[in-house]
Amino acid sequence: MADRYQQFTKTPVGKFVVPKLGLPNPATLRRYKPGQPALEGPALLGAAPGGRLEKTLKSQLADAGIEVIATPLDQGKHAALVFDATGITGPEQLRELHNFFQPVIRKVGSSGRVVVLGTPPELVEGRERIAQRALEGFVRSVGKELKRGATAQLVYVAEGSEEAAESTLRFLLSAKSAFVDAQVIRVGTHGKTASAPARWDKPLQGKVALVTGASRGIGAAIADVLARDGAHVVALDIPAQGADLSKVANKVGGSSLQLDITAPDAPEKLAEYLTTRHGGVDIVVHNAGITRDKTLGNMTESGWDSVISVNLASQLAVNDKLLADKVLNSNGRIIGVSSIAGIAGNVGQTNYGTSKAGVIGMIDVGAPQLAEYGGTINAVAPGFIETQMTAAVPLFIREGGRRLSSLGQGGLPVDVAETIAWYASPASAAVNGNVVRVCGQALLGA
Repeated sequence: MADRYQQFTKTPVGKFVVPKLGLPNPATLRRYKPGQPALEGPALLGAAPGGRLEKTLKSQLADAGIEVIATPLDQGKHAALVFDATGITGPEQLRELHNFFQPVIRKVGSSGRVVVLGTPPELVEGRERIAQRALEGFVRSVGKELKRGATAQLVYVAEGSEEAAESTLRFLLSAKSAFVDAQVIRVGTHGKTASAPARWDKPLQGKVALVTGASRGIGAAIADVLARDGAHVVALDIPAQGADLSKVANKVGGSSLQLDITAPDAPEKLAEYLTTRHGGVDIVVHNAGITRDKTLGNMTESGWDSVISVNLASQLAVNDKLLADKVLNSNGRIIGVSSIAGIAGNVGQTNYGTSKAGVIGMIDVGAPQLAEYGGTINAVAPGFIETQMTAAVPLFIREGGRRLSSLGQGGLPVDVAETIAWYASPASAAVNGNVVRVCGQALLGA
Protein backbone atom coordinates (compact mmCIF):
# COMPACT_ATOMS: atom_id res chain seq x y z
CA MET A 1 0.00 0.00 0.00
CA ALA A 2 1.31 3.45 -0.87
CA ASP A 3 2.30 5.85 1.89
CA ARG A 4 0.00 8.71 0.89
CA TYR A 5 1.32 11.05 3.56
CA GLN A 6 4.89 10.65 2.36
CA GLN A 7 3.71 11.26 -1.19
CA PHE A 8 1.97 14.44 0.02
CA THR A 9 5.19 15.76 1.60
CA LYS A 10 6.82 15.77 -1.86
CA THR A 11 4.08 17.91 -3.49
CA PRO A 12 4.42 21.72 -3.71
CA VAL A 13 1.73 22.15 -1.07
CA GLY A 14 3.35 19.54 1.19
CA LYS A 15 6.78 21.11 0.87
CA PHE A 16 5.27 24.39 2.10
CA VAL A 17 2.95 23.08 4.82
CA VAL A 18 5.01 20.29 6.42
CA PRO A 19 7.97 22.40 7.67
CA LYS A 20 5.63 25.23 8.69
CA LEU A 21 3.68 22.91 10.97
CA GLY A 22 6.68 20.89 12.12
CA LEU A 23 5.19 17.66 10.75
CA PRO A 24 7.24 14.52 10.03
CA ASN A 25 9.05 14.76 6.72
CA PRO A 26 10.31 11.27 5.83
CA ALA A 27 13.12 11.19 3.29
CA THR A 28 13.03 9.20 0.09
CA LEU A 29 15.40 6.34 0.83
CA ARG A 30 18.06 5.29 -1.65
CA ARG A 31 17.44 1.64 -2.48
CA TYR A 32 19.63 -0.71 -4.46
CA LYS A 33 19.58 -0.89 -8.23
CA PRO A 34 21.93 -3.24 -10.11
CA GLY A 35 25.01 -1.47 -11.35
CA GLN A 36 24.81 1.52 -9.02
CA PRO A 37 27.88 2.49 -6.93
CA ALA A 38 27.93 1.46 -3.29
CA LEU A 39 28.03 5.10 -2.20
CA GLU A 40 27.35 8.37 -3.94
CA GLY A 41 30.42 10.11 -2.62
CA PRO A 42 33.46 9.57 -0.40
CA ALA A 43 33.70 7.73 2.91
CA LEU A 44 35.64 9.44 5.69
CA LEU A 45 37.65 6.82 7.58
CA GLY A 46 38.99 7.32 11.09
CA ALA A 47 40.31 5.24 13.97
CA ALA A 48 41.06 5.47 17.66
CA PRO A 49 44.78 5.04 18.44
CA GLY A 50 45.72 1.36 18.58
CA GLY A 51 42.79 0.19 16.43
CA ARG A 52 43.33 -3.07 14.54
CA LEU A 53 40.86 -2.59 11.67
CA GLU A 54 41.83 0.66 9.95
CA LYS A 55 44.21 -0.82 7.38
CA THR A 56 41.83 -3.66 6.50
CA LEU A 57 38.89 -1.27 6.27
CA LYS A 58 40.74 0.98 3.86
CA SER A 59 41.48 -1.97 1.58
CA GLN A 60 37.94 -3.37 1.75
CA LEU A 61 36.34 -0.01 1.01
CA ALA A 62 38.60 0.51 -1.97
CA ASP A 63 37.79 -3.00 -3.27
CA ALA A 64 34.10 -2.07 -3.08
CA GLY A 65 34.74 0.92 -5.33
CA ILE A 66 34.38 3.46 -2.52
CA GLU A 67 36.56 6.56 -2.40
CA VAL A 68 38.27 6.66 1.00
CA ILE A 69 39.41 9.94 2.52
CA ALA A 70 41.23 10.62 5.79
CA THR A 71 40.54 14.36 5.99
CA PRO A 72 37.04 15.86 6.21
CA LEU A 73 35.70 17.63 3.15
CA ASP A 74 35.74 21.43 3.17
CA GLN A 75 32.70 21.52 0.90
CA GLY A 76 29.95 19.03 0.17
CA LYS A 77 28.68 16.00 2.06
CA HIS A 78 30.25 12.74 3.17
CA ALA A 79 28.46 9.65 1.88
CA ALA A 80 29.70 7.70 4.90
CA LEU A 81 31.60 8.04 8.15
CA VAL A 82 33.46 4.86 9.17
CA PHE A 83 35.28 4.65 12.50
CA ASP A 84 37.48 1.90 13.92
CA ALA A 85 36.82 1.94 17.67
CA THR A 86 38.69 -1.28 18.47
CA GLY A 87 41.51 0.77 20.03
CA ILE A 88 39.21 2.07 22.77
CA THR A 89 40.16 0.11 25.89
CA GLY A 90 38.78 2.33 28.64
CA PRO A 91 36.03 4.90 29.30
CA GLU A 92 38.41 7.84 29.01
CA GLN A 93 39.16 6.87 25.40
CA LEU A 94 35.50 7.14 24.44
CA ARG A 95 36.38 10.79 23.83
CA GLU A 96 37.76 9.56 20.49
CA LEU A 97 34.16 9.16 19.30
CA HIS A 98 33.45 12.82 19.98
CA ASN A 99 36.74 13.92 18.44
CA PHE A 100 35.99 12.15 15.14
CA PHE A 101 32.25 12.56 14.75
CA GLN A 102 31.40 15.94 16.27
CA PRO A 103 33.00 18.10 13.55
CA VAL A 104 31.51 16.09 10.66
CA ILE A 105 28.23 14.55 11.80
CA ARG A 106 26.21 17.36 10.20
CA LYS A 107 27.99 16.74 6.91
CA VAL A 108 26.49 13.29 6.35
CA GLY A 109 24.62 13.31 3.03
CA SER A 110 21.16 12.05 2.12
CA SER A 111 20.85 8.28 2.73
CA GLY A 112 24.35 8.50 4.19
CA ARG A 113 25.94 5.89 6.38
CA VAL A 114 27.64 5.90 9.79
CA VAL A 115 29.42 2.68 10.75
CA VAL A 116 31.33 2.15 13.99
CA LEU A 117 33.41 -1.01 14.39
CA GLY A 118 34.46 -2.43 17.73
CA THR A 119 35.42 -5.59 19.59
CA PRO A 120 32.65 -7.87 20.98
CA PRO A 121 32.43 -6.90 24.68
CA GLU A 122 31.94 -10.52 25.73
CA LEU A 123 35.38 -11.37 24.32
CA VAL A 124 37.32 -8.82 26.41
CA GLU A 125 37.53 -8.01 30.09
CA GLY A 126 37.53 -5.14 32.57
CA ARG A 127 37.45 -1.54 31.42
CA GLU A 128 37.79 -2.51 27.77
CA ARG A 129 34.60 -4.53 28.04
CA ILE A 130 32.81 -1.57 29.58
CA ALA A 131 34.07 0.84 26.94
CA GLN A 132 33.19 -1.44 24.04
CA ARG A 133 29.68 -1.98 25.41
CA ALA A 134 29.29 1.79 25.59
CA LEU A 135 29.57 1.97 21.80
CA GLU A 136 26.03 0.62 21.51
CA GLY A 137 24.51 3.60 23.30
CA PHE A 138 26.49 5.96 21.12
CA VAL A 139 25.41 4.39 17.84
CA ARG A 140 21.74 4.04 18.76
CA SER A 141 21.67 7.70 19.80
CA VAL A 142 23.41 8.85 16.61
CA GLY A 143 20.82 6.93 14.62
CA LYS A 144 18.10 9.08 16.17
CA GLU A 145 19.96 12.30 15.39
CA LEU A 146 20.72 11.66 11.72
CA LYS A 147 18.46 13.21 9.08
CA ARG A 148 17.61 12.77 5.39
CA GLY A 149 17.43 8.98 5.47
CA ALA A 150 20.93 8.44 6.90
CA THR A 151 21.56 5.44 9.18
CA ALA A 152 24.03 4.35 11.86
CA GLN A 153 25.27 0.83 12.66
CA LEU A 154 27.65 -0.90 15.08
CA VAL A 155 29.69 -3.90 13.95
CA TYR A 156 31.57 -5.91 16.57
CA VAL A 157 34.42 -7.79 14.89
CA ALA A 158 36.16 -10.58 16.81
CA GLU A 159 39.95 -10.56 16.71
CA GLY A 160 41.10 -12.70 13.79
CA SER A 161 37.92 -12.04 11.80
CA GLU A 162 38.96 -8.72 10.30
CA GLU A 163 38.86 -9.95 6.71
CA ALA A 164 35.53 -11.71 7.31
CA ALA A 165 33.77 -8.39 7.99
CA GLU A 166 33.82 -7.35 4.33
CA SER A 167 30.37 -8.62 3.35
CA THR A 168 28.82 -6.87 6.36
CA LEU A 169 30.61 -3.63 5.58
CA ARG A 170 29.51 -3.75 1.94
CA PHE A 171 25.91 -4.41 2.95
CA LEU A 172 25.70 -1.66 5.55
CA LEU A 173 27.32 0.98 3.36
CA SER A 174 25.21 0.16 0.31
CA ALA A 175 21.63 1.04 -0.58
CA LYS A 176 20.69 -2.57 0.23
CA SER A 177 20.50 -1.63 3.93
CA ALA A 178 18.09 1.30 3.36
CA PHE A 179 15.70 0.37 6.20
CA VAL A 180 18.25 -1.16 8.59
CA ASP A 181 19.14 1.41 11.23
CA ALA A 182 20.92 1.47 14.61
CA GLN A 183 21.64 -2.26 14.63
CA VAL A 184 24.37 -4.18 16.42
CA ILE A 185 26.00 -6.95 14.38
CA ARG A 186 28.61 -9.46 15.52
CA VAL A 187 31.16 -10.96 13.14
CA GLY A 188 33.37 -13.90 14.02
CA THR A 189 32.15 -14.58 17.54
CA HIS A 190 31.74 -18.28 16.67
CA GLY A 191 35.22 -18.53 15.17
CA LYS A 192 34.22 -18.93 11.53
CA THR A 193 36.20 -17.36 8.69
CA ALA A 194 34.88 -16.32 5.28
CA SER A 195 36.09 -15.83 1.75
CA ALA A 196 34.98 -13.45 -0.98
CA PRO A 197 32.58 -14.79 -3.64
CA ALA A 198 33.78 -15.19 -7.21
CA ARG A 199 31.44 -12.33 -8.12
CA TRP A 200 30.12 -9.82 -5.62
CA ASP A 201 27.16 -9.09 -7.91
CA LYS A 202 26.22 -12.80 -8.07
CA PRO A 203 27.33 -14.19 -4.70
CA LEU A 204 24.77 -17.02 -4.73
CA GLN A 205 25.65 -18.42 -8.14
CA GLY A 206 25.18 -22.19 -8.08
CA LYS A 207 23.34 -22.19 -4.72
CA VAL A 208 19.91 -23.69 -4.00
CA ALA A 209 17.67 -21.63 -1.73
CA LEU A 210 14.42 -22.73 -0.08
CA VAL A 211 11.96 -19.93 0.77
CA THR A 212 8.82 -20.86 2.69
CA GLY A 213 5.70 -18.70 2.49
CA ALA A 214 6.95 -17.54 -0.90
CA SER A 215 3.68 -16.92 -2.75
CA ARG A 216 3.36 -13.22 -1.94
CA GLY A 217 4.59 -10.23 0.06
CA ILE A 218 7.91 -10.56 1.83
CA GLY A 219 8.32 -14.18 0.71
CA ALA A 220 7.99 -13.26 -2.96
CA ALA A 221 10.51 -10.43 -2.49
CA ILE A 222 12.97 -12.81 -0.84
CA ALA A 223 12.66 -15.23 -3.75
CA ASP A 224 13.24 -12.40 -6.22
CA VAL A 225 16.36 -11.03 -4.51
CA LEU A 226 17.96 -14.42 -3.93
CA ALA A 227 17.38 -15.28 -7.60
CA ARG A 228 18.84 -11.92 -8.62
CA ASP A 229 21.96 -12.85 -6.67
CA GLY A 230 22.26 -16.13 -8.59
CA ALA A 231 20.43 -18.75 -6.52
CA HIS A 232 17.97 -21.33 -7.81
CA VAL A 233 14.96 -20.71 -5.58
CA VAL A 234 12.61 -23.43 -4.38
CA ALA A 235 9.45 -21.48 -3.55
CA LEU A 236 7.28 -23.27 -0.98
CA ASP A 237 3.76 -22.53 0.22
CA ILE A 238 0.52 -24.30 1.09
CA PRO A 239 -1.55 -25.85 -1.75
CA ALA A 240 -4.21 -23.14 -1.42
CA GLN A 241 -1.62 -20.62 -2.62
CA GLY A 242 -0.55 -22.80 -5.55
CA ALA A 243 -1.47 -20.38 -8.34
CA ASP A 244 0.35 -17.42 -6.82
CA LEU A 245 3.27 -19.66 -5.88
CA SER A 246 3.71 -20.82 -9.47
CA LYS A 247 3.75 -17.21 -10.65
CA VAL A 248 6.55 -16.37 -8.23
CA ALA A 249 8.59 -19.45 -9.15
CA ASN A 250 8.20 -18.78 -12.87
CA LYS A 251 9.17 -15.13 -12.45
CA VAL A 252 12.45 -15.98 -10.72
CA GLY A 253 13.22 -19.05 -12.82
CA GLY A 254 12.91 -21.35 -9.83
CA SER A 255 10.83 -24.32 -8.68
CA SER A 256 7.55 -24.42 -6.77
CA LEU A 257 6.67 -26.87 -4.02
CA GLN A 258 3.18 -27.06 -2.54
CA LEU A 259 3.43 -28.36 1.01
CA ASP A 260 1.81 -27.74 4.38
CA ILE A 261 4.92 -27.22 6.45
CA THR A 262 3.04 -28.09 9.66
CA ALA A 263 2.09 -31.61 8.54
CA PRO A 264 3.77 -34.36 10.57
CA ASP A 265 5.47 -35.80 7.48
CA ALA A 266 6.42 -32.41 5.99
CA PRO A 267 10.10 -32.45 7.12
CA GLU A 268 10.60 -35.91 5.59
CA LYS A 269 8.88 -34.96 2.32
CA LEU A 270 10.87 -31.74 2.11
CA ALA A 271 14.18 -33.47 2.78
CA GLU A 272 13.44 -36.10 0.13
CA TYR A 273 12.45 -33.45 -2.43
CA LEU A 274 15.54 -31.31 -1.86
CA THR A 275 17.86 -34.31 -1.98
CA THR A 276 16.30 -35.93 -5.04
CA ARG A 277 15.70 -32.80 -7.12
CA HIS A 278 18.61 -30.59 -6.09
CA GLY A 279 21.20 -32.70 -4.28
CA GLY A 280 20.55 -30.80 -1.06
CA VAL A 281 19.99 -27.16 -0.16
CA ASP A 282 22.37 -24.30 0.64
CA ILE A 283 20.00 -21.67 2.03
CA VAL A 284 16.83 -22.18 4.08
CA VAL A 285 14.65 -19.13 4.71
CA HIS A 286 11.86 -19.73 7.22
CA ASN A 287 9.51 -16.98 6.08
CA ALA A 288 6.15 -18.78 6.40
CA GLY A 289 4.06 -17.22 9.13
CA ILE A 290 0.48 -16.50 10.13
CA THR A 291 -1.39 -14.27 12.55
CA ARG A 292 -4.52 -15.10 14.54
CA ASP A 293 -4.86 -11.90 16.53
CA LYS A 294 -7.01 -11.75 19.65
CA THR A 295 -6.41 -10.41 23.13
CA LEU A 296 -5.38 -13.25 25.42
CA GLY A 297 -8.76 -13.40 27.20
CA ASN A 298 -10.50 -13.95 23.85
CA MET A 299 -7.97 -16.29 22.28
CA THR A 300 -8.96 -19.88 21.56
CA GLU A 301 -6.66 -22.87 21.89
CA SER A 302 -6.70 -23.33 18.12
CA GLY A 303 -5.78 -19.68 17.59
CA TRP A 304 -2.79 -20.15 19.88
CA ASP A 305 -1.68 -23.53 18.59
CA SER A 306 -1.85 -22.71 14.88
CA VAL A 307 0.43 -19.68 15.22
CA ILE A 308 3.00 -21.52 17.34
CA SER A 309 2.92 -24.44 14.90
CA VAL A 310 3.48 -22.44 11.71
CA ASN A 311 5.76 -19.74 13.06
CA LEU A 312 8.02 -21.82 15.30
CA ALA A 313 7.46 -25.54 15.82
CA SER A 314 7.48 -26.41 12.11
CA GLN A 315 10.76 -24.55 11.63
CA LEU A 316 12.44 -26.50 14.41
CA ALA A 317 11.21 -29.77 12.94
CA VAL A 318 12.53 -28.89 9.47
CA ASN A 319 15.89 -27.78 10.85
CA ASP A 320 16.29 -31.01 12.81
CA LYS A 321 15.57 -33.13 9.75
CA LEU A 322 17.79 -31.19 7.34
CA LEU A 323 20.71 -31.27 9.75
CA ALA A 324 20.26 -34.89 10.85
CA ASP A 325 20.15 -36.13 7.23
CA LYS A 326 22.81 -33.64 6.06
CA VAL A 327 20.42 -32.22 3.48
CA LEU A 328 21.75 -28.76 4.34
CA ASN A 329 25.00 -28.53 2.44
CA SER A 330 28.36 -27.58 3.89
CA ASN A 331 28.59 -23.85 4.67
CA GLY A 332 24.79 -23.75 4.57
CA ARG A 333 22.55 -21.00 5.85
CA ILE A 334 19.40 -21.10 7.98
CA ILE A 335 17.61 -17.77 8.21
CA GLY A 336 14.58 -17.11 10.38
CA VAL A 337 12.05 -14.31 10.16
CA SER A 338 11.24 -12.95 13.62
CA SER A 339 9.42 -9.65 14.23
CA ILE A 340 9.57 -6.55 16.32
CA ALA A 341 6.52 -8.08 18.05
CA GLY A 342 8.86 -10.76 19.38
CA ILE A 343 11.07 -8.05 20.90
CA ALA A 344 8.64 -5.38 22.09
CA GLY A 345 5.36 -7.32 22.20
CA ASN A 346 2.06 -6.14 20.75
CA VAL A 347 -1.54 -5.90 21.95
CA GLY A 348 -3.62 -8.79 20.68
CA GLN A 349 -0.58 -10.77 19.58
CA THR A 350 0.48 -12.86 22.56
CA ASN A 351 0.59 -15.93 20.33
CA TYR A 352 2.45 -14.15 17.52
CA GLY A 353 4.88 -12.36 19.85
CA THR A 354 5.60 -15.64 21.63
CA SER A 355 6.33 -17.42 18.36
CA LYS A 356 8.57 -14.65 17.05
CA ALA A 357 10.51 -14.41 20.31
CA GLY A 358 10.89 -18.17 20.00
CA VAL A 359 12.55 -17.66 16.62
CA ILE A 360 15.15 -15.51 18.39
CA GLY A 361 15.63 -18.36 20.84
CA MET A 362 16.09 -20.69 17.88
CA ILE A 363 18.97 -18.49 16.71
CA ASP A 364 20.58 -18.42 20.15
CA VAL A 365 20.45 -22.21 20.52
CA GLY A 366 21.28 -22.94 16.88
CA ALA A 367 24.33 -20.70 16.39
CA PRO A 368 26.89 -22.97 18.11
CA GLN A 369 25.23 -26.04 16.60
CA LEU A 370 25.43 -24.62 13.07
CA ALA A 371 29.01 -23.50 13.66
CA GLU A 372 29.96 -27.12 14.37
CA TYR A 373 28.00 -28.20 11.29
CA GLY A 374 29.89 -25.65 9.20
CA GLY A 375 26.98 -23.28 8.63
CA THR A 376 25.24 -20.27 10.15
CA ILE A 377 21.83 -19.37 11.53
CA ASN A 378 20.58 -15.80 11.80
CA ALA A 379 17.28 -13.93 11.75
CA VAL A 380 15.70 -10.71 10.60
CA ALA A 381 13.10 -8.93 12.74
CA PRO A 382 10.95 -6.73 10.51
CA GLY A 383 9.14 -3.69 11.90
CA PHE A 384 6.40 -1.94 9.94
CA ILE A 385 6.66 -3.23 6.36
CA GLU A 386 4.25 -2.15 3.61
CA THR A 387 2.38 -5.38 2.81
CA GLN A 388 -1.21 -6.54 2.33
CA MET A 389 -1.29 -7.41 6.01
CA THR A 390 -0.30 -3.93 7.22
CA ALA A 391 -2.63 -2.35 4.65
CA ALA A 392 -5.51 -3.90 6.58
CA VAL A 393 -4.43 -2.25 9.85
CA PRO A 394 -6.70 0.65 10.97
CA LEU A 395 -5.56 4.03 9.64
CA PHE A 396 -4.27 5.69 12.81
CA ILE A 397 -2.46 2.56 14.03
CA ARG A 398 -0.95 2.20 10.56
CA GLU A 399 0.25 5.81 10.57
CA GLY A 400 1.75 5.35 14.03
CA GLY A 401 3.62 2.28 12.84
CA ARG A 402 5.05 4.24 9.94
CA ARG A 403 6.06 7.39 11.79
CA LEU A 404 7.36 5.95 15.07
CA SER A 405 10.84 5.28 13.77
CA SER A 406 13.96 7.30 13.12
CA LEU A 407 13.33 7.08 9.37
CA GLY A 408 9.69 8.10 9.80
CA GLN A 409 8.20 5.64 7.31
CA GLY A 410 7.42 2.00 6.68
CA GLY A 411 9.84 -0.34 4.99
CA LEU A 412 9.31 -2.37 1.83
CA PRO A 413 9.42 -6.17 1.44
CA VAL A 414 12.66 -5.78 -0.52
CA ASP A 415 14.32 -4.31 2.59
CA VAL A 416 13.79 -7.58 4.44
CA ALA A 417 14.90 -9.55 1.38
CA GLU A 418 18.17 -7.63 1.00
CA THR A 419 19.07 -8.33 4.63
CA ILE A 420 18.39 -12.03 4.13
CA ALA A 421 20.54 -12.04 0.98
CA TRP A 422 23.43 -10.59 3.01
CA TYR A 423 23.10 -13.42 5.54
CA ALA A 424 22.96 -15.93 2.67
CA SER A 425 26.17 -14.80 0.99
CA PRO A 426 29.17 -17.15 1.22
CA ALA A 427 31.15 -14.10 2.31
CA SER A 428 28.96 -13.88 5.44
CA ALA A 429 30.21 -17.18 6.88
CA ALA A 430 31.42 -15.38 10.02
CA VAL A 431 28.00 -13.79 10.64
CA ASN A 432 26.31 -16.28 12.95
CA GLY A 433 23.78 -15.91 15.75
CA ASN A 434 22.59 -12.42 14.83
CA VAL A 435 19.10 -10.93 14.92
CA VAL A 436 18.93 -7.73 12.87
CA ARG A 437 15.86 -5.54 13.00
CA VAL A 438 14.66 -4.20 9.65
CA CYS A 439 12.58 -1.43 11.15
CA GLY A 440 14.12 1.98 10.41
CA GLN A 441 15.07 2.14 14.12
CA ALA A 442 11.55 1.76 15.42
CA LEU A 443 11.07 3.69 18.63
CA LEU A 444 9.54 0.62 20.31
CA GLY A 445 11.46 -2.27 21.77
CA ALA A 446 15.16 -2.71 22.44
